[in-house]
Amino acid sequence: MVKERTTTYLTWVAMPYAFLRIRMESSVLNKRDVEASRFLSYVLRHRPDVIGLTLDHEGWADVDALIKGARKAGKDIDLALIRRIVDENDKKRYSISQDSLRIRAVQGHSVKSVAMTFAEKDPPETLYHGTATRHLGSIMKKGLLPGNRHHVHLSEDRQSALAVGSRYGNPVVLIVDTPRMIESGHKFFQAENGVWLVECVPSTFLTVDSR
Repeated sequence: MVKERTTTYLTWVAMPYAFLRIRMESSVLNKRDVEASRFLSYVLRHRPDVIGLTLDHEGWADVDALIKGARKAGKDIDLALIRRIVDENDKKRYSISQDSLRIRAVQGHSVKSVAMTFAEKDPPETLYHGTATRHLGSIMKKGLLPGNRHHVHLSEDRQSALAVGSRYGNPVVLIVDTPRMIESGHKFFQAENGVWLVECVPSTFLTVDSR
């Protein structure tokens, strides 16, 4: 019975809606690659336990253990497929070690045991955050909060933020005043894939992009 529940839980239909919203990563990825990329995002960021996988403090997982766990869950994944996803993913969401023995998601974790080390970095004067209009009222009261993730994610360009917002409904882009945030003591970090990270963004540093 437990096995049946686990297998059902891992089907794409039963996955949380947030993970089904991931768009096709790149035009060069086929259907198998896209499904595998969704699966990697799920287990390397949020639920490694569903396949018995362990992530270390920096988010690294053993590739062999990942492949074995995935196959037990009915997912046809091998090293060649993993390397193709890592290399061709246009968002550069994953990183694999030079010896191909370890893999990790470069940001976006909700797993409590993962606390990746990011070097503090000075951001551009303006960063952007994309969301849906239905969330705007709450955000302008409470600010941007990480939710289940470890950081709030910000983009360097408006178009990337707009694309993020469109995943959740009618999109709206928020402009982040980074110089004022730094003056107030907030620290910024940047992931390997270029996404900017911050613990939170109080609403006083946000304005709605009217374009």
